Amino acid sequence: MAASSHQADPEATAHPGADPEAVKRHRTLFRAVRRRRNPPLRRTDITVTDEAAVRRAVKAASLGNAMEWFDFGIYSYLAVTLGHVFFPSGNDTVQLLSSFATFAVSFLVRPVGGMVFGPMGDKVGRKKVLALTMILMAIGTFAIGLVPSYATIGFWAPVLLIFFRLVQGFSTGGEYGGASTFIAEYAPDKRRGFFGSFLEFGTLAGYAGAAGLVTILTTLLDDGAMESWGWRIPFLVAGPLGLVGLYLRLRLDETPAFQKLEDQTYHSATEAASAVETSAKGDLAKIFRHYWPSLILCVALVGAYNITHYMLLSYMPTYLTDELGYDDSHGLLILIGTMLVLMLVISRVGVLSDRYGRKPLLMAGMIGFFVLSIPAFLLIKQGALVAVSAGMLMLGLSLVCLLGTMSATLPALFPTPVRYGSLSVGYNVSASLFGGTAPLVITALISVSGSDMMPAYYAMAAALVGIVAVACLKETAQQPLNGSPPSVESKEEAAELVEAQAAVPKF
Repeated sequence: MAASSHQADPEATAHPGADPEAVKRHRTLFRAVRRRRNPPLRRTDITVTDEAAVRRAVKAASLGNAMEWFDFGIYSYLAVTLGHVFFPSGNDTVQLLSSFATFAVSFLVRPVGGMVFGPMGDKVGRKKVLALTMILMAIGTFAIGLVPSYATIGFWAPVLLIFFRLVQGFSTGGEYGGASTFIAEYAPDKRRGFFGSFLEFGTLAGYAGAAGLVTILTTLLDDGAMESWGWRIPFLVAGPLGLVGLYLRLRLDETPAFQKLEDQTYHSATEAASAVETSAKGDLAKIFRHYWPSLILCVALVGAYNITHYMLLSYMPTYLTDELGYDDSHGLLILIGTMLVLMLVISRVGVLSDRYGRKPLLMAGMIGFFVLSIPAFLLIKQGALVAVSAGMLMLGLSLVCLLGTMSATLPALFPTPVRYGSLSVGYNVSASLFGGTAPLVITALISVSGSDMMPAYYAMAAALVGIVAVACLKETAQQPLNGSPPSVESKEEAAELVEAQAAVPKF
């Protein structure tokens, strides 16, 4: 027993006098091989990443994500103008509700897109599906910029707007699940949080770019020019951006984890250990049957995250303008400043999640929204620049804990053969129910209750659900993805990982 106990100690195999970092690395390796008992880990199983390839993959995935949120951000920040152009009722509240309802309608088809593109990505590969979603998103957004106004073609104007919003929503159903899967499967295990954070850096960049462009247009053009033709410019810009993103994605190789999955030698070596995952590949019925606990957890996490996300990054400029009477440009400038601060720190949040774990960072973000939402909105309501900026920053720092961590957390919930499909389904069902409806629900709640504090209460309710979900989450930092072999940064680390198997007791 003493011998076994000594073997099972990860520090016992480290050289005496080793520095703390070496001991920590060895302990991580030991945990990785301990989880993989059958079959034994071989050197050929381990993925040694190429940092240049990882960075190219991160760039391509993040740019696509930036374009997605650039498109959605444009619609949010032009909600009032689009209400006048496409829904001329004479009642400002009705126009705004109609505009946000059209914003929400694209989310209704996101689960359908996820169910189509997700399993497709598990069958034919991540790269091809991500290229297809990029094309559809660019077409949908560009086409909105060409739709005639209600004054020109009447009823068909909102019909066409809704149709192209549905095209956007359908394509987006395959975007986030694929992009986060793509980065997670390229990144080394110990730096998945860092590289994953750049996906949400793209989110912030897309929103900031949309807000910046809308701010410039509203500053240079009067209301008449904006409603006549100015609103079209941001949508038309999406066409060239889509071509750039498509070019970058087509230049990439398929992810190492998917290539391993497709390799018959690897498959046969792991068949006994992953029979359920293999049989469930690309099959929606089996995804729901075998992975429903992870799907429920994914929906809860994404729901809490999306409500707070859309409240701050999509709805807030409308709240500042319509509810508190701020100038359009004033509200957008404050939001842009907040997003720039978040962009500066988000990669550090990713690093912290690699070092200390996903759960502490996610819990900090959820608790932040639960505790700070009311103080933040009380500050925002004061109207002074410093108070509004402080309130926005309080919400922003809570959000960045979620943004910088979620894209590394969610892919780890599901095994490789069904990762794209399962994540696309879970993410988009939740985004459809809670994310895209957030501006509409908040606007309706304010209208019914008469209280401009409803956004704070809604965020707190979402955060409470998020706290419970994070508490149920299994820690996955510095660990191989479920169903994938370990991924390391060097051949030396791979050799250490194989050698560390000797420290694992056999039962």
